[in-house]
Amino acid sequence: MLDNLPRGTICIEDLEIGMIRYLRKEVTDRDIELFAEVSTDRNPVHLDDDYARDTIFQGRIAHGMLTAGLISAVIGEQLPGHGTVYLGQSLKFMAPVRPGDVVYAEVKVTAIDHARRRVTLETHCAVGDTVVLKGEALVLAPSRKFD
Repeated sequence: MLDNLPRGTICIEDLEIGMIRYLRKEVTDRDIELFAEVSTDRNPVHLDDDYARDTIFQGRIAHGMLTAGLISAVIGEQLPGHGTVYLGQSLKFMAPVRPGDVVYAEVKVTAIDHARRRVTLETHCAVGDTVVLKGEALVLAPSRKFD
């Protein structure tokens, strides 16, 4: 994985509107197989070349939630980072991710509620210039005062 900053924690006291963190990851056949194993989602559109060729996708695609998991990785590892608790996430899947695609996952701070320790994050994933997923996350951020 390639990302823009080291892993760790940015406490809510240090967050600012507009802060951005990201990672890039190539989605491999092994990633898709492991996700199918862990999630128990063995839909053949993800795992069977012959089956997937006859679908609207004309080939295998990664699980949408595998792609969404990259957003979770940015949130849990970088922004805000360790100690962050997910409260909600909206997702809109825009285009498929295929084995071998390099996914760029980005998170941007759009609102901070210091009193409630809540942070709203704009989220999206892209393959090249194509946005494949977009949404918004609400998280409980770590704080130096309480953690």
